Amino acid sequence: MATLYPEVERLRVARDRLVRLRTKLEMSPPAPEDLPRTREWVARETLAHIDEMLPYWLGEIERILASPVEPVPFGRSAKDLIRLMTVDRDRSLPVSELYARLDFHLERVVRRLLELDERQCARRGLHKTRGEMTLKQIVDEVLAGHIEEHCDQMATVLKQ
Repeated sequence: MATLYPEVERLRVARDRLVRLRTKLEMSPPAPEDLPRTREWVARETLAHIDEMLPYWLGEIERILASPVEPVPFGRSAKDLIRLMTVDRDRSLPVSELYARLDFHLERVVRRLLELDERQCARRGLHKTRGEMTLKQIVDEVLAGHIEEHCDQMATVLKQ
């Protein structure tokens, strides 16, 4: 079994949950005119964030794997301008495009995670607020856990 198989399964379950929310998301109102930086995100903005965070965190994983020294500085804050601007830009995309991006990015992340061995999963990164973490911890908490939290958030918002 691949070292990160449990985390990959969590990512797949999260994707399946998001897919089950698709009809409700399609029927939800469009994103408000005001930018999401000043308020809670609506479901469409949360999905846009999930779409942008998957390749972002894959890049951070690759940075940790490629570095000759450890721990490798990684991560960003919730106020990261590129993160916010990407959600600003993509929140008005058609739902079909947001889901197409989710499928593409998630499959790419899953394929890569399943390639990693125990030695690679033990590589260490250094986050500004979370401190030192192994790559396995990063995948568990910052990738799988983060998406699970957003699934819960979307499910709650779309029930209203």
